[in-house]
Amino acid sequence: MPADLFPGFTSHWIDLPDGRFFARAGGPEDAPPLVLLHGFPQTHACWHRIAPALASTHRVICLDLKGYGWSAAPAGDAGHEAYSKRRMGQEVVAVMERLGHVRFGLIGHDRGARVGYRLALDEPGRIAHLALLDILPTVSQWRKMEEEPGAYPHWRFLAQPAPKPEQEIGRAPIPYYEDLLRLWTGDGSLDAFSPGALDLYRQSWNVPDRIHAACEDYRAGAGPDRAADEADLAAGRRLAGPVLVLVADRFVGRNGLDPVRQAWTGTFAPEGTAFEIVPSGHFVPEENPQATLAALERFLQA
Repeated sequence: MPADLFPGFTSHWIDLPDGRFFARAGGPEDAPPLVLLHGFPQTHACWHRIAPALASTHRVICLDLKGYGWSAAPAGDAGHEAYSKRRMGQEVVAVMERLGHVRFGLIGHDRGARVGYRLALDEPGRIAHLALLDILPTVSQWRKMEEEPGAYPHWRFLAQPAPKPEQEIGRAPIPYYEDLLRLWTGDGSLDAFSPGALDLYRQSWNVPDRIHAACEDYRAGAGPDRAADEADLAAGRRLAGPVLVLVADRFVGRNGLDPVRQAWTGTFAPEGTAFEIVPSGHFVPEENPQATLAALERFLQA
């Protein structure tokens, strides 16, 4: 279990109803708690360039979400509820409570950001600060794909009924996932990723149960996650502040901040939400850790 990516952090295994979850924790034990949630197709390792700095002022917990990294990857269910962001958010709460934290800050990237805002909508009293990295709301994403059928093709591909995408990916999983990384980076290469982090990603990608879990994650996005967003929109629910939405100028922010701001303020962003854009491809904590860290520190210290 490589530890050099997170010097000074300790490893933790937490048993929950759906299996065992893995997390790394670092920073003063009495500092404000802050959980970092990775996205697809990554693991907790995506935070290795910024977590040590954040741990100078916070108790930082880097968690492998269900189905990713070293956390449990149970089989999905007919309604895809097991991988819904609501269920995954409940698991984040359970992990944090086991580690002694009832209320905490949350930084999420990609799928982790979707878990984060769903948790914050469901349990607003839990979240002290919420930073969402390079996403639009799930409901906005699906509406955009309906308007532009060619947008974000991996969403539709992965959400297809089992076992079609699992079988296609399973023929050559590492090339498939590496191609996605290249496609979403700013320079179209793997140069931004450290060898140690890539090794951990490849370990996760090469496991059939985790391929299935990633597909279930996206099936949930097309089903219960979208339905939960629609219900909250109809009820007029919004996130409680403070909230930061940070996007990459070569991915979600490719058309500038205005469309991003409109998508969030038209759905769940509260008044006073901070919006920032950084020069990067999608993987902002690894492609531009300096700008990402600076934006997060400004937000957390405000």
